[in-house]
Amino acid sequence: MRRTAASVAVLLFCLAGAASAEPAAVQRREVGNQILENVPDAPAEVREGLRRYQNARAASFQDWLADGSMLVTTRFGSTNQLHRVTAPGADRTQLTFFDEPVAGAQTVPGSDRFVFTKDRGGDEWFQLHLAGLDGRDVALTEAGTRNQGLVFSPDRKTAIWSRQVKGSANSDIVAVDLDTPAEPRVLFKGEGQVQPLDVSPDGRTVLLGRYVSAAESKRYLLDLSTGVAKELAASKDKVAWEGGVFTPDGKSVLMLSDRGSDVKRLVRLDLATAKETALTPDLKWGVESFDLSEDGNLLAYAVNEDGYSTVSILDLRTGRALPQPQLPTGVIGGLAFSPDGGKLAIGLSTPSTYGDVWAWDVATGRLDRWTNSELGGLDAAALVEPQLVRFKSFDGLSVPAFVYKPRGATAKLPVIIDIHGGPESQTRPGFNAGAQYFAGELGVAVIQPNVRGSDGYGKKYLSLDNAEKREDSVKDIGALLDWIKTQPDLDPERVVVYGQSYGGYMSLAVMTHYSDRLAGGVERYGISNFVSFLENTEAYRRDLRRVEYGDERDPKMRAVFEKISPLKNVGKIRKPMLVMQGSNDPRVPQSESDQVVRELRANGVDTWYVVFKDEGHGFLKKANNDRRREAEALFLQKVLGLTPKQ
Repeated sequence: MRRTAASVAVLLFCLAGAASAEPAAVQRREVGNQILENVPDAPAEVREGLRRYQNARAASFQDWLADGSMLVTTRFGSTNQLHRVTAPGADRTQLTFFDEPVAGAQTVPGSDRFVFTKDRGGDEWFQLHLAGLDGRDVALTEAGTRNQGLVFSPDRKTAIWSRQVKGSANSDIVAVDLDTPAEPRVLFKGEGQVQPLDVSPDGRTVLLGRYVSAAESKRYLLDLSTGVAKELAASKDKVAWEGGVFTPDGKSVLMLSDRGSDVKRLVRLDLATAKETALTPDLKWGVESFDLSEDGNLLAYAVNEDGYSTVSILDLRTGRALPQPQLPTGVIGGLAFSPDGGKLAIGLSTPSTYGDVWAWDVATGRLDRWTNSELGGLDAAALVEPQLVRFKSFDGLSVPAFVYKPRGATAKLPVIIDIHGGPESQTRPGFNAGAQYFAGELGVAVIQPNVRGSDGYGKKYLSLDNAEKREDSVKDIGALLDWIKTQPDLDPERVVVYGQSYGGYMSLAVMTHYSDRLAGGVERYGISNFVSFLENTEAYRRDLRRVEYGDERDPKMRAVFEKISPLKNVGKIRKPMLVMQGSNDPRVPQSESDQVVRELRANGVDTWYVVFKDEGHGFLKKANNDRRREAEALFLQKVLGLTPKQ
């Protein structure tokens, strides 16, 4: 352990110890938009230890421009903004300059114009703005709406997207003329969460996707002349479709599908016959993304192999696989052919590179790195490569996990169990600043399990925690605690559970079940009561979450929620907790954190609470993320009893 712990030991002594019989007075302070309760001020040594990890930044591919340059988002300052890169290794020229982060951008085909997306304070009510390289922008949308799923007509004159309004679970498909932007006109009034995916080459039909759950989605063809949408490839069985593009002849659609398979495959659906042909028929693992060149000759796709990404390119004219890009081992964050089809952009994150953009030349097979993102002073060679392990759960299920361990450790290591959100998400071996800091600076082992219900392992695995089976995933963590006891280099007496969003619920639930086996818990914007969560989450999400968690309006399911919700079992939590929340969170509202903090303190549990007034579901502003890490570092040093390295 480094000198960091020594500098805070005296500061934290007064806060150490088990929960008192009476709730202690709350020590509250506000710093700008940050509210901190019972959180000590971090000494300079803690901030310095965090600085390098917090200054690392990524470049994320957004789109190609018509001249062969790229749009990327990266952070210079507090938030991610849009930049242009003209060649491999060239400077990043900043195009947007907002206090709020830019969430993404798409190029208007064949032009140097683009549409970018941003919200306000993390509220996820995304607005669309049309801009050019001079940086001046025109708003295409109006406040109070949520706008996503942008596509363009083949003549490049019209933008089409999905719009939602407050209090409604339904989506409208709207359009606007890009040359004379005005009030968007409604093309179709959808039911549920519907988005456009592509426009047919003749401009007459829009491919629509409706998301029902992680296990089910639907596809429709919207006739623009009649305004009628007809379901495509209707099925009595649940099918999870993903993505969708028309082939250049307009006769077929390419999509990902798990019909007849446990994993998603890339398929071609003939629109005349409804015949479905698998283009990747024999894969053990699922396809996670794909892109089709503008001329329809080349198809690139990425496969998620036990968390790691591989990229393949097919010549669709011959069915022949082209030489594959030899990429570093990591996770793909984007695939897109250039407008002329000569290059394939690949966004990639690895354990030692936060995220950069590469381009593979189709003709020569050459792979060029377009961006070289900074690691904030970290030595890439000293960063930890996670190890993929598996452990047996209570029912014999094999559960995968990635494990980060400090280099050169000789004593038994304290442990952080870091559980992902979703719940239909997946922890993968990309760059993880938190895990690297915990291992490299705090000397802690970090275990990131993909408990049942995680994506990436097939639809059967995905369904194992649905509705009344919710706590089976919590039992997976109980099995992981058993596994930790069998590891000679891990200390089962010093374990903290840690998670955000659904992982925040898991942290709370694990604390209610296994508090006697844990030193403490950290949770960010987690669900504390399924009933209040479902009643208060934004309307556009509510029905989608009911499919996954269960419907609180059903008396039987409500009884299950009454039994398993952490708030109903909060009296079983006896170890300290750190809770963090964004005030503008539309997914898990602040009330979920407020109520569990209130009950924990009423029970005498030492509870730290951090609230950011200008954040939503995730902390996207650097100053807030820095403060979050400071609070985590101090809390972990306290509950894990970290001492200076002798």
